[in-house]
Amino acid sequence: MPRLAELDHQSRDARLYVRLSEEDRVLLMNRALERGMRSATYLSVLARFHLRGIAPLPKDELLALKRSIAELAAVGRHLNQIARALNQDARTPVPGRHEVQVMLKVAEGLRDHFKALLAANVKSWSTGHAEAAH
Repeated sequence: MPRLAELDHQSRDARLYVRLSEEDRVLLMNRALERGMRSATYLSVLARFHLRGIAPLPKDELLALKRSIAELAAVGRHLNQIARALNQDARTPVPGRHEVQVMLKVAEGLRDHFKALLAANVKSWSTGHAEAAH
């Protein structure tokens, strides 16, 4: 009889076949569809999350995060331009308290949004429902 280690030693391209009841297959297809994934990809990602604790971001959430990061980078560039102008010419009008508070609020809002997005993503993979990520 072969040893377990010998059975587990297969190439990286090995396929794993799983039998599911019709009801579970429908649930799998629906959950994969919610994530915009194929069923096999969804199962692979779900297994990776449970085995390694790596929760991927679905495409829509990843695009939103990238857009938000781009916006935050734009705010940073504007702040650098203001700082550069202030250092070059003392007569440059400086942003007022209100403008600085607004910039700070934007940065804090984005920070909180990113944290919530990442927490919801992890939760959604833990519970298996994509709705938790929205």
